Amino acid sequence: MNAFLAGNSLMRGLYCWLAANQGNAQECSPGWQPGMAARDGLLPAGWEWLAFAVTASVAAFLVLNLFLLLAMFYTYLERRLIGRFQVRIGPNRTGPWGLLQPVADAIKLLTKESIIPDGADRWLFNLAPIAMVVTMFMVLAVLPFGEGTFIADINVGLLFLIAVTSVNALAVFMAGVASGNRYAMFGGVRAVAQLISYEVPMVLSVVGVLLLAGSLSLVDIVNAQRVPFLLLQPLGFFIFVVGASAEMNRPPFDTLEAESEIVAGYHTEYSGMKFGYFWLAEYSAVLTTSGVIATLFLNGWQGPLLPSHVWFLLKVFGLAFVFIWVRSTLPRVRIDQTMAFAWKFLLPLGLLNIFVTAAEILVLGQPQGEGRVFSTGGLWLMAGINVTVTIGSVAVFSRLVSLRTPALPVPAAHLSRVEAR
Repeated sequence: MNAFLAGNSLMRGLYCWLAANQGNAQECSPGWQPGMAARDGLLPAGWEWLAFAVTASVAAFLVLNLFLLLAMFYTYLERRLIGRFQVRIGPNRTGPWGLLQPVADAIKLLTKESIIPDGADRWLFNLAPIAMVVTMFMVLAVLPFGEGTFIADINVGLLFLIAVTSVNALAVFMAGVASGNRYAMFGGVRAVAQLISYEVPMVLSVVGVLLLAGSLSLVDIVNAQRVPFLLLQPLGFFIFVVGASAEMNRPPFDTLEAESEIVAGYHTEYSGMKFGYFWLAEYSAVLTTSGVIATLFLNGWQGPLLPSHVWFLLKVFGLAFVFIWVRSTLPRVRIDQTMAFAWKFLLPLGLLNIFVTAAEILVLGQPQGEGRVFSTGGLWLMAGINVTVTIGSVAVFSRLVSLRTPALPVPAAHLSRVEAR
């Protein structure tokens, strides 16, 4: 049996139904012993490749469409909650309680005319929204949704996530430059500056997780959390959540499309379903990012009593609610403050978190093979130390770091004219 299917309950059942034979009887026939006859699948021996291709396609189709349904529901949930936060009703006209509002929005976008400006680069202009959506969906390939439920568990899953999500900056820049619009170009340039700036502390924030888990596989990271990494890595959690908000262009970091300054930013010239792709990617990113945060810091699918898939969804939508809460509460900051916050505040905290975690592993860990293991008491001691370090470092850096931009010197001739008036 292919290694991708070994622990994957999502794909193993269909694969065995199609291609079970004597060669994979141990995995496909429960209770099978050597010498016993194995059940046969629909396909003859030698056609396992076709069974694997069909199984992977069906699993990807199911996961993608279920995710789109969840994204549609999330758009309704966010608009409804923001209405409550702002003391208004929110969508309530289309369908019972406004539940069909996402469907109405999709129909509206599908029927609107898609306009391409005369001065636009047609190839890049059309490719940018597709690249934006595809990268969001590629995250689902390695994200575990429950116990034994994933499309692929690769040994570099976290590295794959970092690489895929980095393409968003390129897609946004393509949209801004290809539009032939100065405001869109400014939004694209801001995107490159902001997304790269926050990518650095985000990557540093997960180094502590890798040191504790000893693996880049997302499934292994979940299984390594005897104590939630939220308690062992509170500083890394804080940096990752803030950096993810900036990466997703969520308030208060939504300067890429600040309508008071640059109209709609990088997607000013987009309309119809091309704009719908950007809209879908932006809302879908909240769910995928919440899934990654739940996997890295909140035990993933693990939890008592309820099924693993239910626990995972509860954690995802709980984190999504936090993002909605922040959007409804905090005002937008200036672009210079956004950049200063990444380089002056988050980056030093990320480096501090790595050094503190490495020192704790060296002192509290017990050597075993090529790595180190921790007692339960040692993990809770590490949690107490890291919570104290997080509170102290955030308080100290808040005092030391200034996000204000130095005032430019005013020429003496200009001052004299002002005084003369």
